[in-house]
Amino acid sequence: MGIDLANKHWDVIVIGGGHAGCEAAAAAARSGATTLLLTHKLETIGEMSCNPAIGGLGKGHLVREIDALDGLMARAADTAGIQFRMLNASRGPAVRGPRAQIDRALYRTAMRSALAAQPGLSLVAEAVEDLIIDGGRVAGVVGASGERYGAGAVVLTTGTFLNGVIHRGDERVAAGRAGDAPALGLSDRLYGLGLSMGRLKTGTPARLDGRTIDWSGLAVQSGDDPPTPFSFLTGAIETRQIQCGITATTPKTHAIIAERLGESAVYGGRVAGRGPRYCPSIEDKVVRFADRDSHQIFLEPEGLDDPTVYPNGISTSLGAEAQDLFLRTIPGLEAVVVFRHGYAIEYDYVDPRELSPALEVKRLPGLYLAGQINGTTGYEEAAAQGLMAGLNAARAAGGLESATLGRDEAYIGVMIDDLVTRGVTEPYRMFTSRAEYRLRLRADNADQRLTALGIELGCVGQTRALAYERKAAVLAQVRAESAALSITPAAAARAGFKITPDGQARSLTQLLTHRDIGLGDLAKLWPQIAGWPAFAREQVEIDAAYHGYLDRQDADVALFRREEDLRLPRDLDYRTLGGLSNEVREKLIAVSPATIGQAARIEGVTPGAITALLAHVRRRAA
Repeated sequence: MGIDLANKHWDVIVIGGGHAGCEAAAAAARSGATTLLLTHKLETIGEMSCNPAIGGLGKGHLVREIDALDGLMARAADTAGIQFRMLNASRGPAVRGPRAQIDRALYRTAMRSALAAQPGLSLVAEAVEDLIIDGGRVAGVVGASGERYGAGAVVLTTGTFLNGVIHRGDERVAAGRAGDAPALGLSDRLYGLGLSMGRLKTGTPARLDGRTIDWSGLAVQSGDDPPTPFSFLTGAIETRQIQCGITATTPKTHAIIAERLGESAVYGGRVAGRGPRYCPSIEDKVVRFADRDSHQIFLEPEGLDDPTVYPNGISTSLGAEAQDLFLRTIPGLEAVVVFRHGYAIEYDYVDPRELSPALEVKRLPGLYLAGQINGTTGYEEAAAQGLMAGLNAARAAGGLESATLGRDEAYIGVMIDDLVTRGVTEPYRMFTSRAEYRLRLRADNADQRLTALGIELGCVGQTRALAYERKAAVLAQVRAESAALSITPAAAARAGFKITPDGQARSLTQLLTHRDIGLGDLAKLWPQIAGWPAFAREQVEIDAAYHGYLDRQDADVALFRREEDLRLPRDLDYRTLGGLSNEVREKLIAVSPATIGQAARIEGVTPGAITALLAHVRRRAA
């Protein structure tokens, strides 16, 4: 949308057009805030700077939760996805993760189209150099052109652009990513605020010309048929699907890398920032797993009409010559042509403990941070933070209280609580293992958990609200019907089902706990089951699979909620509170926890300290 030059004040300004910025801008506008998205290039809105994929274990849960709150990522991925796979499909529903290979160009187009169609949102190509601060709070931003843009709240989503530096061998280039200038003025401003900040790094592999790859001898990986969409609103995937290739490094590959290790940004001592432990460079793999002579590589096409291939598994910061040498020792890549060599990028981040659970900077009200600036890695983690930051910026601009999600409500809540409570020592990535209540926080039920809340908060549009209400009504009816179905052991035996002949009637849920009994089998007993929609049948089976386990987890959640409901006063002066060690006192001052529960999750805060806090809260309440 074009900008109204007569209007120089917005409710919310979002800086950055990456995954966090897109979701922040859309969420703020959906919430009724007049919103301006400022980004250095409109053409790169929704750019996938690293791997052309969305979702995975833990990450797919985030995408579904973003979708449940009417975010954009899932629908854009469904439009642009060229290979869909449900990871951990053979395991329990709680740890299954939807993932899709993405056509970069289609994704950019889908995301920009969605933003352009969003009422109340303006898009402007303008780099931002500084913040406008008035009366101790953010009041807008200053563009590189000198233009001043006023706002009630600002969301900063700079990704790797904040004082970014690219490293490749001996090369060192100031950049936010390949071909784009870094954000320097904003970095200076944040340091000037006295925020605790640091440096992190990430990396990316070379981009290859797929026409020069010998695919004939390589294994192939196909997607699921039919593919499972990300969005609860998508009926079916219509984009043409592709296969990926699989190859691996060789001992000769490792020998070249070991010989040229000094060229690496990390091993050559040119990078101080710490990289993601769960996504190591090929140099890290060769050093850390010296006993292995091969590492798997997935050759992932970047688009249906793009010859570029992303070799997933070999990110590197070695020099261009070394990259050419080791790539040509890999089966299928003997004659490969490189479009762009890999690199590492180092950038500034803000210690997320500087933020409230609403993602607002504690020292500068009105400023919200989302994405890699908070020490995370990954498109999905960035998008989820962006949605919550945009929502809360809009609510603050409208004079409303902030919205937060609990650890028992969403993976988004787990992530944000981890960040603002514990901080980061390396780029933070979401895993299902981070969630204590993951039986409840499944990808399949994200809409059941969050869409009604999103409607209440005002960030869910009418189309999704109506679809959700229809689905919820069907689920309620099917669950009521299933609860009314039961059978005696004698009748079950006559129908061919082997259960203990104890005279006790079995409900449908109890029958489904038997490994050899499925809904298809029970439809012979109760024909109405065959008429239930596929999504409702799936939910009935999942409810039965976790029956009993969920009851126990509900008891854990009740205990968690009691601690979360014990709020700590915002003006609590920990320096005057007795019963605390100096170390614990410093940690509590740094985080300023909102609740007893959050205080208990701070590393190093002892049970004795929690007892002292509880006593203080109870005295104040008396």
